[in-house]
Amino acid sequence: MLKEKVEDVLSRIRPMLQRDGGDVELVDVEPNGVVKVRLVGACGTCPMSTVTLKNAIEATLKEEVPEVKSVEQV
Repeated sequence: MLKEKVEDVLSRIRPMLQRDGGDVELVDVEPNGVVKVRLVGACGTCPMSTVTLKNAIEATLKEEVPEVKSVEQV
């Protein structure tokens, strides 16, 4: 259930990333609330990817899915 909630939120974040030639892939959702993602395309090599990860992806996930504690890039 948690994984589906996370995937739903990511599907709403994706268009913003795809406009800039990037994307995000869900790798895993751990029972302790840690979400692991992979940034691909332009996002994978962008020097601002850490900002995108924390300020856009993690912030949105934590706001909409309270069980999410953090988001890590793998």
